[in-house]
Amino acid sequence: MVTTLTSDIGISGARVVQRCDRLGVQPYSDLEKGLFRAYLMPAHAATINTVASWMSEADMSTRIDGAGNLIGRYEGHEPNAPALIIGSHLDSVYDAGFYDGPLGVLLGIECVAALAAQGRRFSFAIEVVAFGDEEGSRFPISMICSRAMAGTLTEEDLAITDGGGKTPEQALDLFREWVFRPMHNIDPRSAARRPEEVLAYLEPHIEQGPVLQSEDLAVGLVTGIAGQLRFDVEVTGTAAHAGTTTMGLRRDAMAGAAEMLVSIERIAKDIGEDLVATAGRVNAWPGSTNVIPGRVTFSLDIRSGDMARRDKAATAIEQALGAIAQARGLEMSWTQLQDLASSPCDEDLSALMGTAMERAGHKKRALVSGAGHDAMVMSTLCPTVMVFIRCKDGISHNPAERVRMDDTQAALDVMLEFVTLLEARAS
Repeated sequence: MVTTLTSDIGISGARVVQRCDRLGVQPYSDLEKGLFRAYLMPAHAATINTVASWMSEADMSTRIDGAGNLIGRYEGHEPNAPALIIGSHLDSVYDAGFYDGPLGVLLGIECVAALAAQGRRFSFAIEVVAFGDEEGSRFPISMICSRAMAGTLTEEDLAITDGGGKTPEQALDLFREWVFRPMHNIDPRSAARRPEEVLAYLEPHIEQGPVLQSEDLAVGLVTGIAGQLRFDVEVTGTAAHAGTTTMGLRRDAMAGAAEMLVSIERIAKDIGEDLVATAGRVNAWPGSTNVIPGRVTFSLDIRSGDMARRDKAATAIEQALGAIAQARGLEMSWTQLQDLASSPCDEDLSALMGTAMERAGHKKRALVSGAGHDAMVMSTLCPTVMVFIRCKDGISHNPAERVRMDDTQAALDVMLEFVTLLEARAS
């Protein structure tokens, strides 16, 4: 069993939490109060600059790839050996907590720092990857950066624009002026890795749910990730004067959208099981108190661990929304933005992680993640494995997001055991 690290070498789960807290405020946030770190914005650049310095302190070489991913590499016995990638993301949702994403990156750095302090090298290299975009908070699709690394970005993906009309490549061109590490290439296509370069992908992440807390467990073993569908829905009616247009003559896009949102909730509840459907963003035009809305758009996110159940829900929702639009004399358009298949984690690596948990003194508790993670994209490149860390009350995507330092230490100990077991299997 790996001996729990002590403060005399400055390496611990506590330091991981403290560093996450440091990254939760300006200049690491695009907000004056609260945390919002968007892909390729100034706060993202400031975060990369600081995290890269921590990677260097842990005896890693650092670089930024063509998609804006920060990569720290700890060489194995031989140069150019395939790498175990430990990764998560640096971006956040608006008004976020401090641990969703960065905790996994900083745990990776801490793991390497511990190995370097012990003078340990392996038959494989270890790379810590800080993905720049997982949440999709700036552009209308998510996981741009892991898609780039996995080589699954399409030309259509690269043609998307943010609210200011910039494409990812245009944003990257400006971003490279803000980071200290040189970016020799700003083409996201160049970030693609070859399968022979990557041994496996490990993602530590807060659970973002209450199961571990309810069972008083520090860590959990993720066996798979639910599939996702994302849509943009547009409802069009007629903008008109709020005081002079009688109720029977209205083509009110907002009222129609409201009925659609209630219908989405009803369908998701009726299908049940693990199916969830969320409209997280609603916009109305022209947006005046005395004008009936003529156009409304809203986002739709549908998830389930069962692909057939997910797709059944999407079909039922589309049909229901179309019927509502027709009954109200409205027009409805339905645009698919993203289709991420459910992603089981690698069975062999998961078994190895389960053994690592038991050797570190923790129960092997299996969980399926309802949240999306870069691991589901990286599974198209290499075998993947995930470990969950308990978060207070299961709260995430919220400033109330919290983790315990001893839980983070537990995750670090498990990861060190996993690396040891992986080396034993490789040799």
